[in-house]
Amino acid sequence: MARRLLKRSVLLLLAFIASVARAEEPEGCPGLIASAPPLVLRASLARDEVGLTFIGHSTFLIETPQGIRIATDYNDYVRAPAVPRIATMNKAHSTHFSRAPDPGIEHVLRGWNPAGGPARHDLTVGDVRIRNVSTNIRDYAGNTEYDGNSIFVFETTQLCIAHLGHLHHTLTPEHLKKLGRIDVVLVPIDGGYTMQTFDMMEVLRSVNAPLMLPMHYFNGSTLERFLAQARQHYTVEFSDKASLTVSRASLPKQPTVLVLPGQ
Repeated sequence: MARRLLKRSVLLLLAFIASVARAEEPEGCPGLIASAPPLVLRASLARDEVGLTFIGHSTFLIETPQGIRIATDYNDYVRAPAVPRIATMNKAHSTHFSRAPDPGIEHVLRGWNPAGGPARHDLTVGDVRIRNVSTNIRDYAGNTEYDGNSIFVFETTQLCIAHLGHLHHTLTPEHLKKLGRIDVVLVPIDGGYTMQTFDMMEVLRSVNAPLMLPMHYFNGSTLERFLAQARQHYTVEFSDKASLTVSRASLPKQPTVLVLPGQ
């Protein structure tokens, strides 16, 4: 009898703790961020493959054959299902950076320099090299804040992957020279918070990557507005999975926009 009462008390206590935890949870992510489908981290990759998973908003998880995990535009709202070894951030909005990144992250790369001037990153961790190309942003008053954003470039397995961050302007020949060849570009397509769709299309034409993955859009109409212009220049495809594996050999023969689930 005593054992049965003890078991019941324990179950009631666990139920109470669970209800308190649920009450303390936010009702959901901010409206501008959509929930993503369940994610499964890769057990292994071939020597020439890279794993890309769209976590949401402008956060991707990049995984290399040696198991290096990188989270782009790491923030406090959308996070990968595992602590990355490397996190990149950008300054424009709090959904693109964190003031308190997980202490387990080995390298936190901010796309701006808190001391002023451009951020400068160029490091190699395992089988990936990470470098940045500094660009400008607009502040809330519409003024130019120089060097507030970085395009981060990830070089691994003969692939060059560029994350445009919160890009606010088209690219100059100097930017393009610093970027070099880009195979995969992760592109914000919101059409206003970063750039108008027409201008972002100019950026894509100048970068000229075989594979383009949209991010940073808030609803289906925003996505379709971008795709309506993209279809005039590129093949457009949709995936039912948030993750893909890509190698240099598997890049599309014609420049392709691939839409992954999530926003």
